[in-house]
Amino acid sequence: MSGIWPGKTKCVVLLSFDFDGTSILRRTLPDAEKYPSRLSQGEFGPKVGIFRILDLLERYEIPASFFVPGWMVETNEATVKALVRRGHEVAHHGYMHEPPSSLGPQEDEGAILDKGSRILQGITGEQPLGYRSPSWELSGKSLDLLAERGFLYDSSLMGNDIPYFVEASGGRRLVELPVHWAQDDVPYYVYAPVTGRMGPMASPEDVLSAWQWEFDGAYKYGRAFMLTMHPHTSGRLARIVALEKLIQHIKAQPGVEFMRCIDVAQGWTEQGMKRGRR
Repeated sequence: MSGIWPGKTKCVVLLSFDFDGTSILRRTLPDAEKYPSRLSQGEFGPKVGIFRILDLLERYEIPASFFVPGWMVETNEATVKALVRRGHEVAHHGYMHEPPSSLGPQEDEGAILDKGSRILQGITGEQPLGYRSPSWELSGKSLDLLAERGFLYDSSLMGNDIPYFVEASGGRRLVELPVHWAQDDVPYYVYAPVTGRMGPMASPEDVLSAWQWEFDGAYKYGRAFMLTMHPHTSGRLARIVALEKLIQHIKAQPGVEFMRCIDVAQGWTEQGMKRGRR
């Protein structure tokens, strides 16, 4: 099952970051301001974590993809412009971190997509082509709505460990860049009693070991290695050190290429990578 990437590339690595800040809590709890301690966990992302991540990526010359809710773009305009200036992708992640599957009868999924796109285009100068559903929960019509609006890819599903195509209405299709909870920082690190997250936190050493195993598997089989992280979570001190150690481990292997999600999706569509669908 190897040989799906062009040239001498054996494994593609995608470092992706959901730049959520406090949008998750504000969506989940209408009275979020009553919980300043919990809000401050999210505030750490745009205040501190994002800059540690940007410095790390620059140090190792790694391009990455950032999925940003529209509200976060509005309230962190200078930071989002810095992402673009440094060559990273800024992609769609709802407006106030609304999982499409959770929308109420008065909420219009298409309108939320359009609002987020207008905000992103106003800051980046480009229409977003990539989308990741907040909480990875699409609705039954999400793919159709994305295809109608010219999106190239989605990154919310788990049906493979390389890119694959998903069908939408009207004979259209999208590239799917699959994710998995084992390669997301939230299940390992997040502890937030006010929102019911009470599981024991994993140590950065344990997470580093788990992600090294995940990468080693992707490398052995010539697949894709997609990590999903959050600046307010992985930007913490010991965790950013663990991420740097992981990057060093990955870079020590020959035939590895770090890519943005948009570049992989365009390549899968335009450069014949679709022969790897299976």
